[in-house]
Amino acid sequence: MWLFVAFIAVPLIEIALFIQVGGAIGLFSTLAVVVVTAVLGTWLVRSQGAQAMAQLRGSFNEMRDPTEPLAHGAMILFAGALLLTPGFFTDAIGFLLLFPPFRTAALKYLGRA
Repeated sequence: MWLFVAFIAVPLIEIALFIQVGGAIGLFSTLAVVVVTAVLGTWLVRSQGAQAMAQLRGSFNEMRDPTEPLAHGAMILFAGALLLTPGFFTDAIGFLLLFPPFRTAALKYLGRA
């Protein structure tokens, strides 16, 4: 049920944000922000993804539990998908997922749930 709500709510939030931001800064500025966040997000995902892969390799080499590096990698991958999706709400969630303390807090929350 929550997935259905997300598929309805996220596009509505994105449309409302596009209207608000477009009205405040103009069409071309809004489009420029969307393109810049996609490019910046792609660069950040590549760099953080490489770090996550290095941590994953390190955990395999040291015979440690790879669960945390795998989860971080999955969240970075999801962040990349969100950042490439045009919109301000999805960009905000994507950038949050690229922030390592946020990912750690999300892992702790999901571990409890």
